[in-house]
Amino acid sequence: MWIRMISYAPLWKTMKEKSATTYTLRYKGGVSGSTLLRLQANESVSTNTLDALCKILNCTLPDVAEYIPDEQGVE
Repeated sequence: MWIRMISYAPLWKTMKEKSATTYTLRYKGGVSGSTLLRLQANESVSTNTLDALCKILNCTLPDVAEYIPDEQGVE
């Protein structure tokens, strides 16, 4: 089995650098609580959400998410 994953670790780092909190995302950016839970669990979110995060934080996609390839390579 291959495990490919999108990690939102860069999001939390970017938020810290910009002194943003989940409150900022929820109440100033309109990101739902369920979406925040999905981000925290590295689950899939829509490209609209990724776009909103970049706008809220004034950053680019690599500041929000990164692709972590599986260890077995691509078939």
